[in-house]
Amino acid sequence: MNHLSLGLEGRDRVNNAVGGGFPEGALVLIEGTTGTGKSVLASRIAYGLCEEGTDVSVVSTEGSAREYVQQMHSLSYDVVEHLLADRLRYFRAPTDGERALLGRLLRPSVVWESRAVVVDGFGALCRNDREFGPVLDTGSEDQAMEQVTTRLDGGLEAGKLVVLTVDPATVGDRALRPLRSAADVLFELESDVVGQEIRKNALVRRFAGMKRPVDDTISFSVQQGRGIVIESRTIA
Repeated sequence: MNHLSLGLEGRDRVNNAVGGGFPEGALVLIEGTTGTGKSVLASRIAYGLCEEGTDVSVVSTEGSAREYVQQMHSLSYDVVEHLLADRLRYFRAPTDGERALLGRLLRPSVVWESRAVVVDGFGALCRNDREFGPVLDTGSEDQAMEQVTTRLDGGLEAGKLVVLTVDPATVGDRALRPLRSAADVLFELESDVVGQEIRKNALVRRFAGMKRPVDDTISFSVQQGRGIVIESRTIA
């Protein structure tokens, strides 16, 4: 089984904490409420993959391409060269509730030409999709999500790495059940206050096909100018 390294070995311990990278063809689900670090972790994953030479498509519900570059720069994840080299492609997904957002995302397109696809705000896409959104809170959202996860199979079977971030509050637990079941890697993020510092924890609920032993809890902080900093390790 081939694995895609998250790189930056000399800078942080993120790649080491996840056992040396994610397996090809893996669906990675990152869950967490607002402020737990979902977007930053997704950004670190995308940047590290690019640094290792992996083509990445980033789809986000937050900000323009310029704002994305500025945000990444503030974390010292300088993506300009990757964008110019077409190694990184950034797509902003509108959330006006009037479009078939999931249909556009999941159909064959330039997004899926990359080896890795990172969707930051997947829950928001579901909530604002003109077809999926109205199904939420009707009792049929799990069936709707099963259909969505099935449409990811083509990319996964082709060896694509797919990373999705979701705030459970946007879609609810029932809708998330099929997605959680389908995920090869499942991170649940939470935040703790340690002294005067906010420490974030990624609880590793599942990690299929790991290359090396993986932390069961990855504690990290987000520092301006440094990005993600691993704080401690607890091995299962």
